[in-house]
Amino acid sequence: MYDVAVAGGGIAGCMAAVSAARLGAKVILIERYGFLGGTLTACGTGPMMTFHAGRTLAVRGVTNELVERLKSRGFSTGHIFDTTGYTYTVTPFSAEGMKLVLEEMLTEAGVTLLYHSAVCGVVKEGQRLRSLEVFGKNGKRSIQADVFIDASGDCDLSMLAGLGYTKGRESDGKCQPLTMNFKVTGVDIDRVKQYIMANNDEFPRLEGDLGKVTRACRLSIGGYVKTLEKARSEGRITFEREDILFFETNTPDEVIVNTTRVLNADPTLPEDLTRAEIEGRKQIWEVYELLRERVSGFEKAQLEFSGPFIGVRSSRQIKGSYTVTAQDIVGCRVFDDTIACGGYPIDVHSPDGSDSSMYEKTKLSLGYGDIYTIPFRALITDGIDNLITAGRCISADFEAQAAIRVSPNAGATGHAAGAAAALCALNKTSVHELDIRTLQKTLLEQDAYLKIPEE
Repeated sequence: MYDVAVAGGGIAGCMAAVSAARLGAKVILIERYGFLGGTLTACGTGPMMTFHAGRTLAVRGVTNELVERLKSRGFSTGHIFDTTGYTYTVTPFSAEGMKLVLEEMLTEAGVTLLYHSAVCGVVKEGQRLRSLEVFGKNGKRSIQADVFIDASGDCDLSMLAGLGYTKGRESDGKCQPLTMNFKVTGVDIDRVKQYIMANNDEFPRLEGDLGKVTRACRLSIGGYVKTLEKARSEGRITFEREDILFFETNTPDEVIVNTTRVLNADPTLPEDLTRAEIEGRKQIWEVYELLRERVSGFEKAQLEFSGPFIGVRSSRQIKGSYTVTAQDIVGCRVFDDTIACGGYPIDVHSPDGSDSSMYEKTKLSLGYGDIYTIPFRALITDGIDNLITAGRCISADFEAQAAIRVSPNAGATGHAAGAAAALCALNKTSVHELDIRTLQKTLLEQDAYLKIPEE
């Protein structure tokens, strides 16, 4: 019997587990793979972006502690200027280093880890979850806890509990496109930068300020629009995409390429995921061969890695006690029950085609340094007394989720979910009866950054 059971070992679940265990709760974390970190360590998702809003470090607490630990071990540069010109900072890291440091943080806190186990059912009595059913190599087993955290990314635990959820765009249910990231080594970054500086028209994201590419120790860049357009007209690239996007990792001359795009796939259907992963790998080779043949600096690059599963931006969202809206994000609403803050903009990759970040220059955009808040009510649902969600599956509309979904924000909501779960379990109270001021005080004591209305 545990105080808190966490489903999912991505950044949200890991931060939840650490936060809860440090408050004295007996915690178990259940993960279907044999390591922690979720898409950050499995899929080549990276860098993390952004912990900042202007000059303010808006995501702190255990999530930023993770970065500091990575940095101290040489596994991360820490927060550096975003040379794409899109947001404030990016945080490159070593995926292998992150696996190690996350395990160190959880084991130090006393969390029980259960790998190679997938949640496949729940036992519910009235308004409470009693246990999870998990499936592993030795069959099914039951895990009991006082409070449960759904950090699955796809709201799997909530769905299995029969709770309401939304999925995709409100108008037609379509989700953001899926992306199969890949890593290449042997990239001559100096030659890449020389090309950028000499070809302004290929990089509209930089808005003419080519000096941005020299302002950080690792390069992040989106562009090559003419190169990509020509390749698409020739049939070399068979999918819709407006530019080539890649990020140098913690390892110099190694880059993550975030360019493939699979449309019209439902991330909650195994059949669609199968098709998307087959298509994603096909697209990887199209992009890789284009980079080698036509992008200066990639002539000797070697394809190193693609993830064991495709990256998902959005799928199910729990129907929470409150649903965060796009207007809450761009209006920088400060909620009474604020438990996390963020500065990443609304970043929708269109379900219909090549456009991404289509709200960047519209009325649904943030000003420099704007900070929005996330309420605790978006992490819980009226239908159950001992369930908290964390990460990209919290209650938010399609556009708001496109801001909340990124890893620093997921870590921040995970941190809050873990603290709340521990307080509820140790004080034998429901998530609806939890005193929000006590939760906020606890988060601040754990070095979280919060904006709270003045009373």
